[in-house]
Amino acid sequence: MIGLYHVTKKFGKLAALDDISLKLENGNILGLVGSNGSGKSTMLRIIGGVFEADSGNVLIDGEENFENEKAKNKIFFVSDYPYFYNDSTIKNTADLYRSLYKSWDEQKFQKLCSMFPINTKARIVNMSKGMQRQAALILALSCRPKYLLLDEIFDGLDPVVRMLVKKLIIDDVTEGMSVIIASHNLRELEDFCDHIALLHHGKIIYASELDYAKMSISKIQAAFSAPPTVQDMEQFEILSSSMRGQLYKLIIRGSQDEILERMRSLNPVFIEALPLTLEEIFIYEMEGAGYDVSNIIE
Repeated sequence: MIGLYHVTKKFGKLAALDDISLKLENGNILGLVGSNGSGKSTMLRIIGGVFEADSGNVLIDGEENFENEKAKNKIFFVSDYPYFYNDSTIKNTADLYRSLYKSWDEQKFQKLCSMFPINTKARIVNMSKGMQRQAALILALSCRPKYLLLDEIFDGLDPVVRMLVKKLIIDDVTEGMSVIIASHNLRELEDFCDHIALLHHGKIIYASELDYAKMSISKIQAAFSAPPTVQDMEQFEILSSSMRGQLYKLIIRGSQDEILERMRSLNPVFIEALPLTLEEIFIYEMEGAGYDVSNIIE
């Protein structure tokens, strides 16, 4: 398990992370979402042991991670701009990682090299951004880390490679790997993560299991021959409402089945529940908490 407990990290007067606490249980995929400058990359570097927290604790399976070889051997961090030496190739970097990671899997490395359209002997620094990410992923997954940290990993990947990467990661998660993936794109993570956390100005302002988040808010369309009264609607926690003619569009906090049952007691002539996107859920959650969502979600 990865655990962050009241972690703060400052650069000068700027608090990149401000007293955050978060846990990732084994075998889960956590989507870390936030706008540019929200603290996502700093958080990953703190977990990976690249930066040391100014205060608080970062534990990997119960052990402090900074300057802890045992803890770091369980982690692989792929940054937004993967770093390689000028003469680095996939082949000679693999030689290095074989000596560093006890969990290195040679058979997996050979298989991954055959799956991606990439020259293992070419200098990585001369490759495109997308190809550099593919090189980093081949090496990362070959190390068989227990915890994989990914920063904007899908940026620059074409749709086919993106689908392949998701499948490979999910396959490894089923075998026990845990993943934290940082992105500013909610749509990219919606069908991929089982937990989600929203970071803004160095603070975690929302964190939830994804299924719970989707079940906690419902989107309803209903039409009535006679408009419901204010008293009729007071039984619902309505987050947003609009009306076109006799058709009401409502965002209501609560489980879909319960809301539909109570709404039918008002004798609608038409009623249906519509799916909510993860982005819509965040918008209504954050607006309900008093945040200006336009400054948080890109």
